[in-house]
Amino acid sequence: MIKGVQKLVVEVEDQDRALRFWTDAVGFEVAQDVSYGEERWLEVRTPDESTILVLALRQGEPPVSPEELPTSNIFFYCDDLSRTYDELRARGVEFPQPPVEQSFGWWSMFQDNEGNRFALQPREA
Repeated sequence: MIKGVQKLVVEVEDQDRALRFWTDAVGFEVAQDVSYGEERWLEVRTPDESTILVLALRQGEPPVSPEELPTSNIFFYCDDLSRTYDELRARGVEFPQPPVEQSFGWWSMFQDNEGNRFALQPREA
């Protein structure tokens, strides 16, 4: 029986730049950084240790430009959306969508320095 999601692949242009973003700005930790044949296998882990992002080199052009991307397929959670928004913005993280209340609840959207967008919501009770 499937128990949950362990790893998600995020395509990036520059693994070192992506690593700095996810560790320095967002506060994730390196889970694994090893050679993988001619490539590099790079993983960062969420602070709750429940999810790993694999920062994989992008192969070709992104399927959709960031300007056309209205939201994200990946939703992160936090305890306090307003405080997390303020903390991440102070660290230089860009938010195309500041926190806003929708019919489904509060959410916002941030983007990494690779142009990928991610939703952010308060943890569900």
